[in-house]
Amino acid sequence: MKPDFNTIRSNSEIRTYIMQADASLLSLGYTEHSFAHVLKCAETASSLLRDLGYDERQVELARIAGYMHDIGNVINRDDHAQSGAVMAFRILDKLGMEPEDVAVIITAIGNHDEHTAHPVNAVAAALILADKTDVRRSRVRNRNNINFDIHDRVNYAVTSSELALNTGTAELTLNLVIDTEICAVMDYFEIFLTRMRLCRKAAEYLSLTFHLIINGSKVL
Repeated sequence: MKPDFNTIRSNSEIRTYIMQADASLLSLGYTEHSFAHVLKCAETASSLLRDLGYDERQVELARIAGYMHDIGNVINRDDHAQSGAVMAFRILDKLGMEPEDVAVIITAIGNHDEHTAHPVNAVAAALILADKTDVRRSRVRNRNNINFDIHDRVNYAVTSSELALNTGTAELTLNLVIDTEICAVMDYFEIFLTRMRLCRKAAEYLSLTFHLIINGSKVL
């Protein structure tokens, strides 16, 4: 039987890599990259493609790619997208997944890091959007860091985050509410401008216009 998302989610090998990768990032001071993040990415990416009318195969591949996209962090944070794609190839091939499906997933995983990412297919575009829009307070693990770490400060300042698709107008909007007493809006742009540009490019691949609204004002 071909592996589906439930098979992937319950696979002990994959779960181990996700947990160990997140443990490494925790020691490096990064925000949460464990099951909360990857499951959110899996759901956001798959829901986006389903709402846009993609077939169930593409939806399922997006869900799997979202769940597995950060396993490369178990090797090293640098080039984790590429190492994660290689790891995913080995795992999915061993599980008997069709090469055509493996190719779509590893392409998406290998193209999700903002320094090397390109929305080369629909699953890759959906994964980029899901990953780069996951900004939320609960990802911050050490509140003391918000005083000196801009990434933690920006994530902690976000009190509300919603990614909304309007299929009628072909618009995808990230709505954020930021506590400006914790973080200035310009701080958000300082570290996330590259990610937002990538989101715009990914949205364009899906024939959408990407918008960013912060505290009720359209900024992108």
